[in-house]
Amino acid sequence: MKDDQFLPQVSLRAIEPEDLELLYSIENDPQLWCVCASNVPYSKYILKEYIASTSCDIFADRQLRLMIDNEAGTTVGIIDIIDYEPRFRRAELGVVIRQQYRHLGYAAAAIAQVVEYAKNILHVHMLYAYVTTDNQPSIQLFAHAGFRQSATLKDWFCEGDDYKNAVVMQLFL
Repeated sequence: MKDDQFLPQVSLRAIEPEDLELLYSIENDPQLWCVCASNVPYSKYILKEYIASTSCDIFADRQLRLMIDNEAGTTVGIIDIIDYEPRFRRAELGVVIRQQYRHLGYAAAAIAQVVEYAKNILHVHMLYAYVTTDNQPSIQLFAHAGFRQSATLKDWFCEGDDYKNAVVMQLFL
């Protein structure tokens, strides 16, 4: 990633029981449902069970959810490695930054760390992300991190009665 020296300091950590309220607010934000597999609210009970049952072992869970903390220790977002496929050495990457912390470089800093982890620890060959074509800030974020557009998927996401195209952003490690 270019200009890493200008990125804010973030730390990535495993999800803790204390993250329940933040997870609840993110998972139940209808504005995010159009880009994720779920479109129903999650109860606190279900999310509490998820936090308790996750092993934080990407090989067992095929996913890894990490909380993004800024230099002050405030949790500013979540970054996910999902659909991890060790046989083909690829995984999908997703990131959500809380509204008040967007456009401050936290997503870019978290992506940079996850890319290094995927490359050096998991030995992933390729990371990819699906981004709606109208989400230029996210397309630019991934492009700045070295991801390249490789395909456009017609009507990939659905929001109400409207369908949105998506681009596949790929980074070969």
